[in-house]
Amino acid sequence: MPEGFYKEVCKEIKALGFFYKENAKGSHEKWQNDAGRIILVPRNLKSRHTTNGILKDAGCDKRF
Repeated sequence: MPEGFYKEVCKEIKALGFFYKENAKGSHEKWQNDAGRIILVPRNLKSRHTTNGILKDAGCDKRF
């Protein structure tokens, strides 16, 4: 059973220029890029569909 997609998502959004900003509600984190765009990433990211949605919002073409 896979542990989740959190590490892979972090690696991809870091490559796009996002950096960790702060914790959000619950197990979520705020990530921001230099243009000011903020995306939320849950630490317990197990859904492939949610993972793909986060990557799409970040501007990444990669899909799981």
